[in-house]
Amino acid sequence: PDNLLLIKLILERDGNQVHLVDNALTALEIIDHSPPNLIVLDIMMPLVDGYEMTRRIRQNFNLPFIPILLVTAHSESSLVKGLDGGADEFLRKPLQIDELQARVRSLLRLKQIIDQRDNFVSCLTHDLRTPIVAANRMLTLLDQGVYGDATPAMKAALTNVMLSNDNLLEMLNNLLEVHCYEVGEKFLNLTNFNLQQLLEEIITQLLPLAQEKDLQLSFNYQGNLREIKGDRLELRRVFTNLINNAIQYTDHGSIEVSFAPTNLNHWMVITIQDTGIGIAPEIQSGIFKRFRQGNHDRAGKGLGLYLCSQIVQAHRGFIEVESEQNQGSVFTVRLPLS
Repeated sequence: PDNLLLIKLILERDGNQVHLVDNALTALEIIDHSPPNLIVLDIMMPLVDGYEMTRRIRQNFNLPFIPILLVTAHSESSLVKGLDGGADEFLRKPLQIDELQARVRSLLRLKQIIDQRDNFVSCLTHDLRTPIVAANRMLTLLDQGVYGDATPAMKAALTNVMLSNDNLLEMLNNLLEVHCYEVGEKFLNLTNFNLQQLLEEIITQLLPLAQEKDLQLSFNYQGNLREIKGDRLELRRVFTNLINNAIQYTDHGSIEVSFAPTNLNHWMVITIQDTGIGIAPEIQSGIFKRFRQGNHDRAGKGLGLYLCSQIVQAHRGFIEVESEQNQGSVFTVRLPLS
C-alpha cells in the first residue's frame, strides 16, 4: 500500500489521474471495462504476477494499445522476460522520482502518437471509400448505356476501370478491417452456427472459379459435430480467402476442403489442401504477417492472410501452413469448440 500511494503521489504531480489496484485479477476486470492510457505494473503481486498479467493484456484483442511499465524490487527479475511478454518499459526499485516521471511521460507520448496514427488510418480508409463507391456507380450507369450507347472499346475500358476500382475497394476494406483488429475496435458477434453449411455456401460460391480452370473443388467432413461458436461473418471471410487463394494459385489438379472435430472434441480442425504452385520456404515463416507478399506474379498486397490470422486469433484459434514448391499447400485452421 505504501508503494502504491507513493507512485500515485509522484504521478499526480504531472497532472495524471491515477487509479490504484492491489491485485492483477481486479486490475484486469477494470482494464477490460475502462482501458487506461498507461499501466504501471509491479512484477510481484498476489494471485497473478506482472509477467502473466502483461501476457493476458496483450492477448486481449478487444483492447486498444496500452503502454505497460513494469517495476520490480528484485534484481533477479528478468528484463528480457518482461519485454518479450509485451511490456514497453522496465524499472527497478528504489524508483528515482524524475526517472519514473520521465518514463511515464515518454510512454504517454507513445500512446498519443499511436492513437493519432490509428485515427488517421481510420479516417483515410473511410474517406477514400466514398469517392470510389460513387465512381463505380457512375461507371455502372455508363456501362449500362444510361448516358448513351458505348462502343465495344469503351465498354472494355469501363470494365477495366471498374475492375481496378473493385480491387482498390477490396484493399481498403481489408486495411480497415486489419486496423480495427489491431486497435481493439473489432468486436465479434459470437453465435452458434452450422460450420458445414457455411463451408458449403462458400464452395458453391467459388465453384465457378474452379470450373473455369478445370479444377476439382471437393468438400469432405467427418464426425457428427457440425456446429461451432464464433462470428459467422468473420469466419466466412477467413475461409473464402483461403479457398479463393487455393484456386488462384492452382493451375492443375484439385482443392479439397475438409473439417473434423478432434478426438476429444475440444477443437474443430479445418484444412484447405491444393495441388498448386506451393510457397517457397523463405516466404512461409512470414506469410501471416502484415504486408508480406509472395514472390510470385500473382501475389496480392499482403493483407488477406494477415487479416485471416487476426480473425482466427480473435477466436482463440490457430492457423498454419505446410507447403512445398510445385507440390501444393495445406492451410490448417484450428478453432476451439468451447
